[in-house]
Amino acid sequence: MAATLFAPQTVTAATLKVCYDQWPPMTMFPTTDDPRRGVVIDMVTDIYQQAGYQVELTEVPYARGMEMVSDGQCDMLPEKEYSPLVQRGFVYANVPTFRYPTAFVVRHGDHWRFDGVGSLRERRVATGIGWNYSSINPDYQAYLDDPRNAHKVELMTGDNDVVPRIFKMIAGGRVDVYADNALVLEYIRAEMGLENQLDIVTPDLGGLLVEMPIFSSQIPQAERDRLIAIWDQGRQAISGDSLGAYLARYGVSQTLTNR
Repeated sequence: MAATLFAPQTVTAATLKVCYDQWPPMTMFPTTDDPRRGVVIDMVTDIYQQAGYQVELTEVPYARGMEMVSDGQCDMLPEKEYSPLVQRGFVYANVPTFRYPTAFVVRHGDHWRFDGVGSLRERRVATGIGWNYSSINPDYQAYLDDPRNAHKVELMTGDNDVVPRIFKMIAGGRVDVYADNALVLEYIRAEMGLENQLDIVTPDLGGLLVEMPIFSSQIPQAERDRLIAIWDQGRQAISGDSLGAYLARYGVSQTLTNR
């Protein structure tokens, strides 16, 4: 990236409090064996450190992270699906982290394919608390939210293991279908060694999953506008070879984020 985009107006560097959830390889909780934090967290850290900020990272479940941003405990959450009609306690940036392709996970050899919500009949679908697909396919989200379908929707809770647990449940026959970012699906399947047990299939949900940073409405507007501008300009500057370098740290091909 280029030279510093902005610098805080105080002698002591300002601190940016970032909450994020586990969504590898984009956002990852570090472990003793693997201290990496994910493609998007690497970007956020570099962008704001170059602007003179100290970055304080907190690992939380997705729904909890949104709550902490809304009530001002965190300044930002780096990736939330873009749902312009739902903005409570936060403001979106203008530049997405990524626009992701989506796909479904099924058991190996399952010939099921998504063809609208009618194709979900007799299927058990998994999702997580706070996850929302309405920006891609509002009918799919409405199906998940419909109380009449509660017996066919497995709502998963947890901190950093929700998607791996869903994968195990599909492989074990406890649920049948799960939709997500195709890049995340492929990464986790490979990490778990389940290529022979799970298939990643399309048609997808019908659109790209647009993920945007959100910033707390508790931040004074002038500072919030400044933080958003830093992100917007910093993310726009990451393209081509520089974007490829971020992805390569996690063995991800740039084509997977743009197909």
